[in-house]
Amino acid sequence: MDQFKQAISLAREAAPLAPDRQPRGDQPHPTEVRGSPRESRVKNLPLKAAYLESMRIVSHNKDDLRARSFDMLRTQVLQSMDANGWQLLGVTSPTAGCGKTVTACNLALSIARLPERSVLLVDLDMRKPRIAEYLGIKRDFGLLGVLQGRQNLAEAIVQVGIEREQLLVLPGEQTNASSEWMASSSMTTLIQTIKRDFRSRIIILDLPPILAGDDVLSILPQLQSVLLIAEAGNSSVAEIKECAKHLKDTPVVRVVVNKITEREPTSLYHEYY
Repeated sequence: MDQFKQAISLAREAAPLAPDRQPRGDQPHPTEVRGSPRESRVKNLPLKAAYLESMRIVSHNKDDLRARSFDMLRTQVLQSMDANGWQLLGVTSPTAGCGKTVTACNLALSIARLPERSVLLVDLDMRKPRIAEYLGIKRDFGLLGVLQGRQNLAEAIVQVGIEREQLLVLPGEQTNASSEWMASSSMTTLIQTIKRDFRSRIIILDLPPILAGDDVLSILPQLQSVLLIAEAGNSSVAEIKECAKHLKDTPVVRVVVNKITEREPTSLYHEYY
């Protein structure tokens, strides 16, 4: 545990400065984002509680003990975002397998339970998109179709719900050109459109792992805040130190140490600092 306390201290050194870099890299052909969601109804898909639990998505159920840690994380994240006027939260990790997508989905559903809050969850991990899989959503198109101009944004976004909780989801699509699309003017336009058309919502972006390539580095200038997910026993101090270096100009609202198993099985399975 000492290495994680040291790693977290390193990550906290990242100063919350306003980023001034521009997206870099070769850009695909610019494409206009068509079809504002305000112009048409989004499709409504029900979620299944049993399936969600099988995928470790539990925060829709306030009576589930495992949901309480996500509720605590929710409160602290929202306090930081509200204090700074932030709308956009990127969720990432040093490497794959740290639980960033599970955390993003649970955090979104936890926020959706608040009566005066609403959420848009966007799958921006174009290397390995998994939000649709974790939520049990079957879609033939999503983020990539919007970027390429094949689909309207209104057509790609779906509203999902379980019991009284509702949230909007923009599913992801896998591509071998993820780095180029993340750095494209089409992505910049999409982020600006989402911020404008969903200004009343908290927008959670499930990003690729920071050290998996330059995808996250390309989009960092557009982010307002980041939630960093590390894995107990797997994420090294060196990896988190490297992430802190990349995030030095982006506010890090929290560093989460995930998959800690020191407590009793009936206790919270998710720990954070």
